[in-house]
Amino acid sequence: MGIGAFIIYFLLLMGIPLWAQAKVKKAYKKYSKVPNSSGMTGAEVAQRILHDNGIYDVAVEPVRGQLTDHYDPSKKVVRLSEGNYSQRTVAAQAIAAHEVGHAMQDAEDYAFLRFRSKLVPAATKGSNFAFLFIIAGMLLQSQGMLLAGIVFMSAAVLFQVVTLPVEFNASSRAMTQVVSTGIIKNNEEKETKKVLDAAALTYVAAALVAVLELVRFIAMYFMMDE
Repeated sequence: MGIGAFIIYFLLLMGIPLWAQAKVKKAYKKYSKVPNSSGMTGAEVAQRILHDNGIYDVAVEPVRGQLTDHYDPSKKVVRLSEGNYSQRTVAAQAIAAHEVGHAMQDAEDYAFLRFRSKLVPAATKGSNFAFLFIIAGMLLQSQGMLLAGIVFMSAAVLFQVVTLPVEFNASSRAMTQVVSTGIIKNNEEKETKKVLDAAALTYVAAALVAVLELVRFIAMYFMMDE
């Protein structure tokens, strides 16, 4: 790879995630100031959708930080960042509905969520050991070590790729639920979708960067043969 190509590659590698994060923060900042028409907090939206779908064994709790919202399948808890938990905004209801989408996936034993959960141990090991083997392989010019690093990295990349349908499906469920339950009204459907789409970009960016890195190291492996 020439110096020019490497610089472009490096800029893409750094720029794509930063661009995605900027989009998320911009959308969140904008719509966290827009009151929702239902007057419901994020916590109330989450509880409403859970109960409307017959899910009563999932708790809704606040968690510190901004955009730290997540669903914990091991403890059956939807955790909403403190702002989204208590705010009555378009952003809060969109994010709450998205996280409940994951709880619905869990309740239905959604295939991709189950598969992603099984990948966690391998993906964790892959993230921890991949670059150790790759760096060792590059320094020692060892194809074997480089290949081991690629195998470890592949597990982590697969996790990122499988995350995409899980997140897209959760957002799709979120839109369906907030519309069908009448939580959103007027032009809120468009605004809610903008929040969800911006959040989805972060997962797309992460997967794209992971795949680019994997492809680069695979190419490097074959170049060692030449």
